[in-house]
Amino acid sequence: MASKAQTAEDFQRARRPEQREQRREAILAAAADLARRDGVRAVTLSEIARAVGIHKSALLRYFETREQIFLELTGREWGEWQEATTAALAALTPGDADAVAATLARSFVERPLLCDLIPHTALNLERHASVEAVRAYKLTSLGAVDAVAATLAGPLPDLTDDQRRELVSYVALLAGSMFQIATPPEPLADLYRREPQLGHALLDLEPRLTRATRVAIAGIEAMG
Repeated sequence: MASKAQTAEDFQRARRPEQREQRREAILAAAADLARRDGVRAVTLSEIARAVGIHKSALLRYFETREQIFLELTGREWGEWQEATTAALAALTPGDADAVAATLARSFVERPLLCDLIPHTALNLERHASVEAVRAYKLTSLGAVDAVAATLAGPLPDLTDDQRRELVSYVALLAGSMFQIATPPEPLADLYRREPQLGHALLDLEPRLTRATRVAIAGIEAMG
């Protein structure tokens, strides 16, 4: 059996395209696992390299920055979200706004990594990645929003295309911000357990996001 040192050396010496692609996938998977465990903000490039079993300098042969890794992960999360959400929305009865609200909210709640990544994209990730990486991300994320908005024409036929896109974008932003409130880091969570009065802003994500989505639908419908 190869030693850990040998495995790391083989990793760093990958030459063939398929080997390089395997390495990139391993890096992305390690970053996703660390982010799910510790939160996106806490994960460093060194930790990702260590989880994969390579030196940081070797990792930088595959990704220019930590932010590029997470920006690519965000794009993938949007793509998977789109596939699942369009299927769920397509099954709804026309005019059932309550079901739309519940389905949209659940689609984000079931993807905590996406919820955690969303607020970091504009604040951090896009600012520290190449223009080419940002362009690829934008095409993916905007395409996902457009696809889900188009599917909403079935259950929300009275809304225009622009209104449906506005709704999906609004819910995504709410999901990202509400997730941060609903999932404080462990030191703060422990503080709030010991002193509940200090945790007054904490919320139960799915019911709160569902209600906010239903309010958004009603508001857009009322504005005409």
